[in-house]
Amino acid sequence: MAEPNRLQITAASPDPALLTLPWHLPLEEWPDSVLAALPRGISRHVVRFVRLSGRVIAVKEIGETVAHREYELLRQLSRIDVPSVEPVGVITGRRSLDGEPLTPALVTEHLAFSLPYRALFSQYLRPDTATRLIDALAVLLVRLHLHGFYWGDVSLSNTLFRRDAGAFAAYLVDAETGDLHHRLSDGQRAYDLEIARVNVIGEMMDLEAGEILDSPIDTITVGEMLVVRYEELWQELTTSEWFEPGELWRVEARINRLNDLGFDVGELDMSTDIDGTRIRIQPKVVDAGHHHRRLMRLTGLDVQENQARRLLNDLDSYRVEFDRQGEDEEFAAHDWLTNVFEPAIRAVPRELRGKLEPAEIFHELLEHRWFKSQEANRDLPMNEVVRTYVDEVLRHRPDEEAVLGLDTMTLQAISDEDDELIG
Repeated sequence: MAEPNRLQITAASPDPALLTLPWHLPLEEWPDSVLAALPRGISRHVVRFVRLSGRVIAVKEIGETVAHREYELLRQLSRIDVPSVEPVGVITGRRSLDGEPLTPALVTEHLAFSLPYRALFSQYLRPDTATRLIDALAVLLVRLHLHGFYWGDVSLSNTLFRRDAGAFAAYLVDAETGDLHHRLSDGQRAYDLEIARVNVIGEMMDLEAGEILDSPIDTITVGEMLVVRYEELWQELTTSEWFEPGELWRVEARINRLNDLGFDVGELDMSTDIDGTRIRIQPKVVDAGHHHRRLMRLTGLDVQENQARRLLNDLDSYRVEFDRQGEDEEFAAHDWLTNVFEPAIRAVPRELRGKLEPAEIFHELLEHRWFKSQEANRDLPMNEVVRTYVDEVLRHRPDEEAVLGLDTMTLQAISDEDDELIG
């Protein structure tokens, strides 16, 4: 007589609907009625996407010990906010109707709007797709290493990609060979990076052999590019720099160098010392629209994503300059809006305000102030550079045909304040 099926579900918040799935069948035999038709990457294990409770989950057959270990690793990565798939649970005790034991399964949330790299290359994409994927993988690998995570099998196959405003954001999808440490040694990082280089070259060669690539790509160069981009980013993110209180323009220079490398800065961590301030920048993978949403929440300004990023950088510098990092950012944002942004826009002559949106004017003011501060080798206050910006830059710009969105309201509110002051 066959042993009864003693299915066990290990999960932080188990979904009762998991019990309705056909766990008595090998994954390869699951009926189409429960499966979701989504593109799958290459995996050494059987993986299926399943519709469950209005969402999609990924089910992977894997050994019990490895399944529990990967589940715990993914939970730890989630807690430290590393871009990775969310673990749902581990299913053990599976048996067929004949009582034969079946392989346990790891269940994770499917990352909405994500694609494996092969699906991306099988579509019509811009010629620089490979470069953008490598950049995203470099960001992810640096982020993992900064948190002490040794991946052990870095590859495009073990990564999912989301489109992100012309670029891609990368997410770890397979932590089976990973290990979390307090800190990685240089040797561990170098070995992980070498694994990544070799795997990426191999994967690109597979695409080339399968005639999936529309245009010829130097596969060796792509692998080397990952190493170069990783090392550039690691250097910029981990090098400490000292500066005097009057040299905050150098913080912006640091951020600009990262932007020039094609990377974004989602977090700026600074610690104050008796002799100065040590700068340490940590990467944060952010979804498209992140900066816009944060600025809207803090200030009510409705601007474009890149404008929002620039304004938030200035807000963060304002908090550092006035030692308000430990304070609720909403209070600091209100003061920044009142004491920095609005006075800068009011300082622009009324007849010139229609040339650009207020957020774009402020962005250009920041650029102008940075160049002038660099020339003077000291921080220049905004009121010192507004006049030269107006005379040297803004007066020579053509009027824009329209100013759209909430910025029109901002501009009107500032004009109304001027009328009250004049009256």
